[in-house]
Amino acid sequence: MMQKIILASQSPFRRTLLQNAGLSFETISADIDERAAEAPMRQTGATPADIAEVLAIAKAMDVSARIPSALVIGCDQTLSLDEEIYHKPESMEAARRHLLSLSGKTHQLNSAVVLVKDGELIWSHTGVADLTMRKLDPAFIGRHLARVGDVALKSVGAYQIEGEGIQLFEKIEGDYFTIVGLPLLALLEKLRELGAIDG
Repeated sequence: MMQKIILASQSPFRRTLLQNAGLSFETISADIDERAAEAPMRQTGATPADIAEVLAIAKAMDVSARIPSALVIGCDQTLSLDEEIYHKPESMEAARRHLLSLSGKTHQLNSAVVLVKDGELIWSHTGVADLTMRKLDPAFIGRHLARVGDVALKSVGAYQIEGEGIQLFEKIEGDYFTIVGLPLLALLEKLRELGAIDG
């Protein structure tokens, strides 16, 4: 009998990636306050990649406590520009400010994925991608946001490279799945190694 797998996320993007890869799994949302969990880490000098990993672990642990014996996948992603960490914009004006501040610069997407079973961390991996945004005219940013609408509020950078957001960039270095928010190749390799999926 195959191992029961749970994705501790309601992210439609992560769910679609796993479905497209042929995995059989359930989704259950973690019940944690991400900003409250992040605050003390930022004061201790944790890196954006560290924060992504700790939040991914916290999500997986929360769901694991409710579903014993299941293999729980936890994920989190941070966007960092120098020392600043970005979160999902809460309004279109915040999205506009995000894009203005990222314009012409290289930022990092730090995507952590972990596996937890019975409250024990089994494995963790963090992928990092470097994305260079082209210099954007403020008027173009306004037109772009008007076209994409509320979808801009669903990701930390106010863009989605799998859609029109790809037009904002001049250079991308990193794994596509890491950028979308789930380092899928590393996860699949570990699931095969654990015998949780056919391999």
